[in-house]
Amino acid sequence: MDAENKSLGLLFEQLGLDGDPASIDAFIEQHYPLPDDMKLTEAPFWSPGQVAMLSEHWVADDDWEPFIDELNVRLHQNKGGAGAV
Repeated sequence: MDAENKSLGLLFEQLGLDGDPASIDAFIEQHYPLPDDMKLTEAPFWSPGQVAMLSEHWVADDDWEPFIDELNVRLHQNKGGAGAV
């Protein structure tokens, strides 16, 4: 998949979640806010497979990283995120 074809919606679909904007907003509303000191991948609502996918793409700093970072920011109260996934 090319970088220009990736989106937050497609990230959600890769995680096995609904990727439409309303579903994304509902997911974030349901799980917001994560504590400032909690990494995105430490959140209790992810499955082991979802954690692995998020971690691998974050560490690789690949084309998914900007969307993982966006999700991280949107789930943290200070809107600055915990700084790492």
